[in-house]
Amino acid sequence: MRLMPVAAVIVTTFLALTVSAEEPHPFTVHDLVVLKRISDPQVSPDGKWIVYVLRTTDLEANKGRTDLWLVSSDGATTRRLTAHEAADNNPRWSADGRSIYFLSTRSGSSQVWKISVAGGEAEQVTKLPLDVSSLVVSGDGKHLAFSMEVFPGTSPEDTQKRLDEQAKRKATGRVYDKLFFRHWDSWKDGRRNHVFVMPVGGGDSVDVMKEMDADAPSKPFGGTEEIAFTPDGTSVVFCARYEGSSESWSTNLDLWIASLDGSGKPARLTESNKALDGSPQFSPDGKTLVYKAMSRPGYEADRQRIMVRDGVNGKDREVAPGWDHSAGDMCWSEDGKTLFVAAEHIGQNAIFAMDVATGKDRIVVGQGACGSPSIAGNRLIYTMHHLAGPTDIYSVNFDGSDNKPITRVNADRLAKIQFGEPEQFSFTGAGGDKVYGYVVKPVGLDEKKKYPVAFLIHGGPQGSFGNDFHYRWNPQTYAGAGYAAVMVDFHGSTGYGQAFCDAIRGDWGGKPLEDLQKGLAAALKQYPWMDGDRVAALGASYGGYMINWIAGNWPDGFKCLVCHDGNLDERMAYYDTEELWFPEWDHMGTPWDKPEHYEKHNPQNYVKNWKTPMLVIHGGQDFRVVETQGMSTFTALQRRGIPSKFLYFPDENHWVLKPANSILWHETVLGWLDQWTKKP
Repeated sequence: MRLMPVAAVIVTTFLALTVSAEEPHPFTVHDLVVLKRISDPQVSPDGKWIVYVLRTTDLEANKGRTDLWLVSSDGATTRRLTAHEAADNNPRWSADGRSIYFLSTRSGSSQVWKISVAGGEAEQVTKLPLDVSSLVVSGDGKHLAFSMEVFPGTSPEDTQKRLDEQAKRKATGRVYDKLFFRHWDSWKDGRRNHVFVMPVGGGDSVDVMKEMDADAPSKPFGGTEEIAFTPDGTSVVFCARYEGSSESWSTNLDLWIASLDGSGKPARLTESNKALDGSPQFSPDGKTLVYKAMSRPGYEADRQRIMVRDGVNGKDREVAPGWDHSAGDMCWSEDGKTLFVAAEHIGQNAIFAMDVATGKDRIVVGQGACGSPSIAGNRLIYTMHHLAGPTDIYSVNFDGSDNKPITRVNADRLAKIQFGEPEQFSFTGAGGDKVYGYVVKPVGLDEKKKYPVAFLIHGGPQGSFGNDFHYRWNPQTYAGAGYAAVMVDFHGSTGYGQAFCDAIRGDWGGKPLEDLQKGLAAALKQYPWMDGDRVAALGASYGGYMINWIAGNWPDGFKCLVCHDGNLDERMAYYDTEELWFPEWDHMGTPWDKPEHYEKHNPQNYVKNWKTPMLVIHGGQDFRVVETQGMSTFTALQRRGIPSKFLYFPDENHWVLKPANSILWHETVLGWLDQWTKKP
């Protein structure tokens, strides 16, 4: 086993920035929920300023609050731009750099507002009857693009009128004739996200996709990255899945183009590719369109290839066919010769510099979880978080030198917090492949003592527990409570090449389980202060499925288990869920055509072997892994007489988001672990 102590360097550097005279305390969930969160940094046209969203937590109101802040690109000056009690977000610069457009709920609904960089009161730009989201400003500064939820073929005014009429009805039933009837955490009512365009000075908003029964940006997680104005300022390019009755089992998201005046129908730009196409951006000179594309229809975790096109309708070319990474956030260099691309890479989310002509790549920033790259003069601006701390904005030379933070929004609070030291390790896993993992050591580690272990299993399954700071599954909350946290990026994890990611297909309970078993054994051998007789396993989503699988197929491995939003019956889970492309790909077909693949690694077939105490957690608004899966797991445990508890959140989806619920979640989970791993 080869140790990879690179994260320790980040820990030392980060903590050195937050020196305080106050005595630090071990990290807890109470620290986690009140940390400030940076998002959506936007560099000014002259490169001198960055506006960003800062989220703070209002514990009394049990929610987050967002405001806009400005920081100079050298980090010397920081000031607050908005201080309204309402939510301010999605900032975008005017073309002259003197003003910032943003979204705010201060009028009672989400609308576009404008504020001068010099200060003063914000001015309301839109007064539309519906909430506005996903704001984009055209390159020439003349138009705004944003989305609103409308009934296709109707105006915002008619949509609101129809909603008002529905609210007056005494009958509450809805009739559906196609999927989706619900998605992620929301029931469908016929409305769609549509892209609207209007002049920056006000005027009529134009639905550029009026008749399309499709969402742009896509739901549930699409945003401004799916909308781009053409360089000539006459049209807008957007992403939409327009697949009719097959929408719930199709990953065919396409690029479309529509005129700003709404004349004519939108034209599909990527019709030849039946897999996902997205994230359009034009080069600084306007001659080249870059976008990301998958190649295998129906597979949501396929490699995101970097594609460039001559103009809007020219030839396509993949920039780096041999680059075995999946592209994330991207930005152009000012000369249009280089793309800066964030991508998962061996437990990190690195930023690569990609030569557009040759496809040759090099790593600019190789540690931590990096994203949101943008250009400010001769520097690259980006965000980074890691196992030792939350997100800040950083600046680095294009060659990777002189890397430094621009913001330190949590410096005062972090100075009072003591973190566990993270360390990456590797071992030989299933099939003789090299597999990576992370250990986060207990706070105040004394290697002469023995410590219980929290074995964390990530979701996805095409996901990763790498060098990042997580607000739901943060290993530091366990390290702060006296546990060693161990995380293994088993076969199926992202960031280790596409073949490694693909290996999960048809093998949910095979190679991943073998990797987990070998990874835990390797960690226990390498770190003798870990107590192998006091290990708890925890997981959510696919990790929750794996907990149920472990209960029947590794029944003597753990003192206790925690299953959050995990499937018990894979066959029934297909009929319960909403995005059908996911089980159809991973289980190689439908349950009526390929029942053997759904039964091959089905946890419910092994309930007879269960004996390990388990805490079951589920959200009532989780439509991806429905609540009855958690209820069924708890029923099986109780019927078999196995010590068990059920924590149910009626108001949470696949994630636990509300601050008070997050605190309850962590306290319940740690209480369960303490009960079974810390008692004599």
